[in-house]
Amino acid sequence: MNESFDISAASYDEIFTNSHIGKLQRKRVHDFLTSVFPKNESLEILEINCGTGHDAIWLSDLGHRIIATDISSKMIAVANSKLSTSNNQPDFRQLDINKLEETNFNNSFDLIFSDFGGLNCLSPSELENFFKVAATKLKPNGKIIGVIMPKHCLMENLYFIIKGSFKKAFRRNTKNAIDVNLENTSVKTWYYNPKDIRKKSNSYFYINKTKPIGFLIPPSYLESFFKNKLGLLKFLNHLDSFFQHNSTISSYSDHYVITLSKK
Repeated sequence: MNESFDISAASYDEIFTNSHIGKLQRKRVHDFLTSVFPKNESLEILEINCGTGHDAIWLSDLGHRIIATDISSKMIAVANSKLSTSNNQPDFRQLDINKLEETNFNNSFDLIFSDFGGLNCLSPSELENFFKVAATKLKPNGKIIGVIMPKHCLMENLYFIIKGSFKKAFRRNTKNAIDVNLENTSVKTWYYNPKDIRKKSNSYFYINKTKPIGFLIPPSYLESFFKNKLGLLKFLNHLDSFFQHNSTISSYSDHYVITLSKK
């Protein structure tokens, strides 16, 4: 899997982080994090599958102390290239999420965070083991916040139905991994609804809340379709804001954010 993300590292920011769709979806995530973080408190955060480090740098700019990890050495290299000379900077480290149990940190964490499908790279058995190990890395009352892709996505369904690609329209709705294209390579991806996360994490965590991320904001791979239709994208983003607090549609959005508290 690390080879796949190594291949996409150089272009990841261009195709997602700095894309119009990527910015809209990430703002939804950042607004959620801002709303749930305690005021005037610096958190110890472990980020899983941090990619090119955009979220980690944003979190450190807010005053949080963060160790940000990714399986891809090239993703970590891009992330390190963004560091400034300010005092509070993320500590970027290469780490396979499945080796988390073998990794010793100097401290436990208030929060483990994974954005935009990082946990979708785990098979069902790997995901269950992740929750088991994550609980040991968290402080009492520690939390996990994950941004996960569910088994259904309204905008993806509509797009492929209009194109007549009915098989692709419902490709997420499977228990098996599918190969997802990622800039000249592919990544095995599993899709999980909130109820699947509850089942896998139930021995170690309570689920606090879920919120849709991108119910009407389309998936990022549709950036080329929308780049000349920015008025339509702006309109969809405006409509999307009316649904952002409706947890019941989390299973029908491009992603959803879920908060789990350690038992």
